[in-house]
Amino acid sequence: MFTMKIFNSLLDAIGNTPLVRVPFNTPAKVYAKLEYLNPGGSIKDRAALYMIQEAERLGLLKPGGTLIEASSGNQGIATAMIGAMKGYKVIITVSEKISEEKQKTLQAYGAQLIRCKPTLHLDDGASYHAKAVEIHKNTPNSFMLNQYFNPTNAGAHYSMLGPEIWQQTQGTITHYCAAAGSGGTVSGAGKYLKEQKPDLKVIAVDVPNSYRSTDKNPQPYKLEGIGVDYDTPLLNTAIIDDFFLSGDDESIAMLKTMAREYGLLIGPSSGAVAYAASQIAQNLTEHDTLVMIFGDSGRAYLTKNFY
Repeated sequence: MFTMKIFNSLLDAIGNTPLVRVPFNTPAKVYAKLEYLNPGGSIKDRAALYMIQEAERLGLLKPGGTLIEASSGNQGIATAMIGAMKGYKVIITVSEKISEEKQKTLQAYGAQLIRCKPTLHLDDGASYHAKAVEIHKNTPNSFMLNQYFNPTNAGAHYSMLGPEIWQQTQGTITHYCAAAGSGGTVSGAGKYLKEQKPDLKVIAVDVPNSYRSTDKNPQPYKLEGIGVDYDTPLLNTAIIDDFFLSGDDESIAMLKTMAREYGLLIGPSSGAVAYAASQIAQNLTEHDTLVMIFGDSGRAYLTKNFY
């Protein structure tokens, strides 16, 4: 008999996303975790909810307060969605690089959107992160989620995403592949999975032009939601077995492949992850199970003409 869960709140519907097998040409089993099926459309629903609830629990966020965040889009959207439900004012700073769809989605949730010029360094005084810090300092009764430096970001994925993957694969997972930006997703879930199976391989997907990849001399790139562009305290290199670099060209080409051959319309960072997983899987066997994280949908990037 078919059954469907009924939730008392939209927030209760965050998480428990499907794990779907992707038939790459490999004897290994490759699965995609479809995080774009979260209510706000991305994996960032998990982190934003966890961070906001923790701030409420600690008394850092009080009724009538203001949520402030610097975001490449999805974290801001999740914050705006949750803020709308909980009655908080929301201010989101973004780089002008983010898609038009993301900007309009933020505004649809009622968030105040502040656009900043793209910068090569997150600690640049003109960056969207620096602007959010400034607004937070000058806004009474406000809380900045601060996804790039708040350890609760990784804690969300340790507590929610990691256990889900472990349960869904019934402990058979051997490789975990996720985009690296703030480092929360790959480090949080990766740490949990490593604790269950120490020989499991954690692969962080970065871009060739990032701060980390270029030894602190970053260059511009087209992809959103990926790239280690600062000295992040959330990136737990002790549990990461390998960094795989996926550039603009191969990642964007993979977006078309995933949509037209597999029916998966995914965002740019997921294109990078899919490319990495497709290459890694070529060297795996029938005894291996690889799980890759698809953080958001391609519907948020259609005006960029990637597809």
